[in-house]
Amino acid sequence: MARLPRLAIAGHLHHVLQRGGHDQSICSDAEDYEELLNAIHLAAQQHQVAVHGYVLLQDHFHLLLTPTTEQGLALMMQALGRTYVRCFNRKYARKGTLWEGRFKSAVVQPRHALAVLTFMDQHPQRTGISLPPSDYPWSSHSHYSGAVTHKRIVTHPAYWTLGNTPFAREAAYQAAAQEGLNSVQLHQITDAVTRGWAFGDDEFVAELQKNTSRRLVRKTPGRPRKTPV
Repeated sequence: MARLPRLAIAGHLHHVLQRGGHDQSICSDAEDYEELLNAIHLAAQQHQVAVHGYVLLQDHFHLLLTPTTEQGLALMMQALGRTYVRCFNRKYARKGTLWEGRFKSAVVQPRHALAVLTFMDQHPQRTGISLPPSDYPWSSHSHYSGAVTHKRIVTHPAYWTLGNTPFAREAAYQAAAQEGLNSVQLHQITDAVTRGWAFGDDEFVAELQKNTSRRLVRKTPGRPRKTPV
């Protein structure tokens, strides 16, 4: 089956996933994590993409981004690959690509931004890392929880709805990260980013569908229903 073209829409929120090829490490020490994070921010700045959140793991990473142009997302990820892969290959005396093919992405309805950020905060624990979100150093959790202000992160507007004061917002965000997501939310977010579906309610998807012929949701199994006459 031919794969669907990647969907990227200027001004919309995107959840991006990039894996190392054959599950190989893309970060082997703290220096690599720092280098990757710097490369992400540099590429985003070059191509006018706002970075709202991230989590970096040993063999893959997730990003929450808003490109300002139709090609911004693809150009950012290409620039990231050129910069970081060259540095990684030089350090470890290797050649060739580092990634598992092209990156994956899903357009996300703004009201689900906090759910995707929570997904990222708790992702290290789901991969077997025995650290709470507050102690994992390679995610944007510290920015939203109030521990550290990351000037290169563009705080998503959904965060401001959590409370009327910085303390209230930070406490609400920490509580949400601690509580986590239910199994339905986890499945929806994972399925959307790995399959390239839009993540949002029916009205949001229908509005997006007006501007593209590309299918945005999974097909309903079975034969199409006949329209009554």
